[in-house]
Amino acid sequence: MKSTVDQIRRRFDADVERFSNLETGQSATIDAPLVLELITQAAAAINPHASSILDIGCGAGNYTLKLLQALPHLDVTLVDLSRPMLERAVERIRPATSGQITPIQADIRALEPVEAQYDIIMAAAVFHHLREDAEWERVFRRCYMALKPGGSLWISDLIEHSTPVVQSLMWARYGDYLTRFKDESYREQVFGYIAKEDTPRPLMFQLDLLRQVGFRQVEILHKNSCFAAFGGIKRRN
Repeated sequence: MKSTVDQIRRRFDADVERFSNLETGQSATIDAPLVLELITQAAAAINPHASSILDIGCGAGNYTLKLLQALPHLDVTLVDLSRPMLERAVERIRPATSGQITPIQADIRALEPVEAQYDIIMAAAVFHHLREDAEWERVFRRCYMALKPGGSLWISDLIEHSTPVVQSLMWARYGDYLTRFKDESYREQVFGYIAKEDTPRPLMFQLDLLRQVGFRQVEILHKNSCFAAFGGIKRRN
């Protein structure tokens, strides 16, 4: 049995500090600083006149903080399961923008954003918590709906591979990374909560789903082992 939403929330409530470093990003993620740069640079390049952003699974606010370096004064909507994460994100982001900050404590599956409300949506290390394919489609479709014409959705996440032998190879490489970063016990800790909490999908599944819900332009920014950064751009009217 996978963890419940409440169990996942409690783990993140107790793990705020690990998500509060803009230089390192999330330490358990391969190439976290690079992906942070790539996604925020791509978002700023595609939507240079953006006025609003939705940060899904915002954690302590790293992605929004990085984007505000390129696009200051955005109105920011932050969504996360964890109240302590939201509080830290607001605390860190408030000095970085004169725009409005709206924190929302919610499960992304229950989120029903207003149509054509945001220029940019970012979702970092969050969609792998989705379960059945229908949930994935519903969340991707709602993201598409919530974007203004010409807006963009950017995702960085844990992924799996469709071919078992390739999945085993990439999983072993990820395990080596975690061991080098700390030690074998850290690797087992991370593997343990992934097995209990997460249901990642292949990159190609997600790219196809982006197109299925309406995105006509899809971009891959980076992929290394079991992690990828990618996005979709909504067509202008």
